[in-house]
Amino acid sequence: MKRTRVMGPRIWRVYLVRAANGALYCGISDDPWRRFEQHVRGRGARFFCSSPACALVYIEACGSQRAALQREWAIKRLRKSAKEQLVAGWMAGEG
Repeated sequence: MKRTRVMGPRIWRVYLVRAANGALYCGISDDPWRRFEQHVRGRGARFFCSSPACALVYIEACGSQRAALQREWAIKRLRKSAKEQLVAGWMAGEG
């Protein structure tokens, strides 16, 4: 029997992954959990060549791929301390 997957509109998300050296990687995906697993396996981002992905530490839903790209750019421009505040808020359940 063939399984049919019901597809709704994509929900794009911006996410942060903590590397083993403590650095934060920012990216976008319509499935950040799948993307994190790819990062753990060493696929998809050269960022993790020097230090492996350890934890998915932040996810933020965006209205569209364009909005996610804009938010990613804004997060990448933040200081590390501001990124850590995003992570701390999300881990505490505020996000």
